[in-house]
Amino acid sequence: MKKLIAIAIATLMSSAAYAAPETYVIEPSHTLPRFEYSHFGYSIQLSRFDKTSGTIMLDRAKKTGSVDVVIDAKSVNTGSALFNQHIQAADFFDTEMFPSITYKSTKLKFDGDKLVAVEGNLTIKDITKPVTLTVNSFMCMPHPMLKKDACGATATAKVKRSDFDMAKHTPYVGDEVTLTIPVEAIKQ
Repeated sequence: MKKLIAIAIATLMSSAAYAAPETYVIEPSHTLPRFEYSHFGYSIQLSRFDKTSGTIMLDRAKKTGSVDVVIDAKSVNTGSALFNQHIQAADFFDTEMFPSITYKSTKLKFDGDKLVAVEGNLTIKDITKPVTLTVNSFMCMPHPMLKKDACGATATAKVKRSDFDMAKHTPYVGDEVTLTIPVEAIKQ
């Protein structure tokens, strides 16, 4: 009987630990948001941001949490130093006035234990619009090299440049942009 009580207590304690909210800090070398758009219809251009920070809070038992991502807009990487300067100018990201892009969740959506979407607000150039990220992959497990729990996901959304006062050269350069955020985060 004592053994059965001990097992029950251990089970409750492990369930309580699992049910607690967990905070993960974004690992910047594996979190490189990217964006793609049509360039005059000739090709789909792909660029990324090289500096990202933030936190993810998950309560997997309650299927709740939050996502807070900060992207350094000055870290935009198009593959061309000249073009990096061009899209950091006032007609596009205006990084002198608005050095950061943020995404703050309002709701996480789960299908069973799997995170499938994040609803939230994207702010670019001090303009905030609701954006739902579709989570294409999601996994939490012990990180094999860091020996800490980690979570990772890849999420996508389509946004319009014109919604964020960046419509220069439309319709020649596509207004619709696919935003992809691959994220890895380490439990604190």
